[in-house]
Amino acid sequence: MNPNRATPRIVQTEDLAGFTSGQLMDVMKAFMVILALPHSAAGHVDALVVPTGQGEEWRHTHAIRGWEANRDIRYLLVANGNPAEDTYIEITLDYLRSLGLRRLRGVYLQAEPAPNTGLQGAWIAGQVEDLGITSLALTVSSYHLPRVYLTVLKALSQSGIRIPLIPDPVTISPDAAIPETQATAYDLLPGEAERILTYMNKEWVATLEELQEYLRWLWSRHKPLLTKTPA
Repeated sequence: MNPNRATPRIVQTEDLAGFTSGQLMDVMKAFMVILALPHSAAGHVDALVVPTGQGEEWRHTHAIRGWEANRDIRYLLVANGNPAEDTYIEITLDYLRSLGLRRLRGVYLQAEPAPNTGLQGAWIAGQVEDLGITSLALTVSSYHLPRVYLTVLKALSQSGIRIPLIPDPVTISPDAAIPETQATAYDLLPGEAERILTYMNKEWVATLEELQEYLRWLWSRHKPLLTKTPA
């Protein structure tokens, strides 16, 4: 993915006029099926993964709470963010300790900057391969979660890896102002849809067909994980 590609985060619905109704329906289907996956399964995975960005400290605090409360989760992966963002904070153990991190064994941080979600996805896939991770949950705000999910799914697929990938949306109001832009989830969703459709054409995120095929595999092979009660 080109880290220098400038794509506005906030677009108006009329800016999506260049896409067909079928393409927009595909995005709506992807949002629905990803966010409908049982979030309780995030308490039973091998690793929690946090893609840093937009000054959303709540991504980290949400993941740290789950990490500290559940000793059965073996790894906490924190992907770096984009230094060009005004709200960028260097991800260090000291910073995470200030947010409540106490259990350090199994924590892995992306050292290099990650100006885009594609670089985060590639790093996550590399950690999955290197550490032998068998399942993971993505901790991120709901508005951003489908694009992260499709990006990581594509990166794993390109590395020949197929494991359970569980959404772990942060508990935050859709009216909350995102620190980087002061926009809300309602404001940012059209831009997320635009990115997903653009990136599908460039093979940077999984297509709807790839997502459907993956979810058929996930439900057929890992239904016990998806139907477990919260940890």
